[in-house]
Amino acid sequence: MGSQKSELAGAQHGSARTVRASVTLNSEVYRILEALAKQKEVSTTWVLRDAAEKYVADQWPLFQKPRHDN
Repeated sequence: MGSQKSELAGAQHGSARTVRASVTLNSEVYRILEALAKQKEVSTTWVLRDAAEKYVADQWPLFQKPRHDN
């Protein structure tokens, strides 16, 4: 629907449901993401997901998963 391109995906990521999102990036930022992904031997999607999860954890610590040091 319009510029909002999020849809509920049937896949599971851990115990949480996932949502598919579409983003527009500056071409230089995307080139850097591609280089990081290649260096880590993962997909650019993985790098974006990892960055988003770290950003949320940094900004809103209450959303972090509890640590179990057992």
